Amino acid sequence: MSEESGPGHPGYRATVSALALGQLLCWAALYYTFSTFVLPMQQALGWDKPTLMGAFTLGLAMWGAGSYAAGAAIDAGRGRALMTAGAALAGLGLLLWSQVSAPWMLYAVWALLGAAMAMTLYEPAFNVLTKRYPLRYREGITTLTLVGGFASTLCFPAVAALQAAFGWRGALAVIGAVLLLAIAPLHWWALGGPAIVAAPASHDEADDATLHEALHEPAFWLLAICFTLHSFVQAALWAHVMPAFAAKGVPEGQALQVLVTVGPAQVAGRLLYVWLGRGWSLRVIGAVVMACLPAAMTLFALSRSLYALLAFAVLFGMANGLVTIVRGGLVPEYFGRTHVGRIGGAMSGIGLLARAAAPLSMAWLLLVVPGYREALLGLALMGVLATLAFWRARPPVASAPR
Repeated sequence: MSEESGPGHPGYRATVSALALGQLLCWAALYYTFSTFVLPMQQALGWDKPTLMGAFTLGLAMWGAGSYAAGAAIDAGRGRALMTAGAALAGLGLLLWSQVSAPWMLYAVWALLGAAMAMTLYEPAFNVLTKRYPLRYREGITTLTLVGGFASTLCFPAVAALQAAFGWRGALAVIGAVLLLAIAPLHWWALGGPAIVAAPASHDEADDATLHEALHEPAFWLLAICFTLHSFVQAALWAHVMPAFAAKGVPEGQALQVLVTVGPAQVAGRLLYVWLGRGWSLRVIGAVVMACLPAAMTLFALSRSLYALLAFAVLFGMANGLVTIVRGGLVPEYFGRTHVGRIGGAMSGIGLLARAAAPLSMAWLLLVVPGYREALLGLALMGVLATLAFWRARPPVASAPR
């Protein structure tokens, strides 16, 4: 059998293309737009920054808390309904956000948007592709991350143009309408009908680990520790990156020059994987990717020259770009595809909760260390521990035929 859907339903390429467009717009709307609305909301509503940041933190926490339930729904065959409802909920949440007038309303909105994140951003799409197209899911995951990598590039100029034309409330309403009226129907269409797949002849679903069995494997916990530390370091850095540059005495113009390098480096890392890395073991690729993180953080902690900081941006961007591919491919490779939603959701949920806690934890750390240099070296140490945990996470013996 071919890896195409039945008559009247989209095939592999159409499904991947539609999901990639959905990832691009959902990431832009749900993850990157928040910072662009902070100043307009402060000016219009008079709320302080901690109040606003608390709403986003709640959203990130809800994202982590909802990941397992989203994965379980996909394992139960409800991926189409989940991703469609997630895009619709995201659109509704943005429309409600455009009408907030009190902090409790913003927090209620971000609780909804956090649930929408768990239903749409990367992990659900990875799991749906893994279950529908077992021979080509790695290729599909790579495509989704390549397209999704441009979300930040799209977000900032698009939101600036919308705010200039419609104000911040109108901009939110337009973005919400796009998700509700375009992306939700696109998800419904892309995942229509049962996929007819050619599963490997040697694959037996009975060999695949359940979540209960995975939780008893050292590999699960080592990978969970690895990806949790990676998420923590990434989130802590992004939350404090501009104050860290200021503490170094780096001019704002140079700091922005460094930061805009991260996005292209992220996409470049994924393209490099497409061109050169597909024949490599994900475990080898992952070890290299993980080692880039502590190297990048050490460079950032100890350097002030522009060239060294640009090297940091390249290493950090490539690590962030490729870790998503590694995580998405390694879970089914180690534990099988049958329960990939629950296993991947549980693993990513732990990391997402750490991401939500990272900005505040970094602030607390700065109260007990001399300054940003020492705090960043602490993040580098976390990166070393993540690398060691990844390398010790050997595939379970039963995963070999998968």
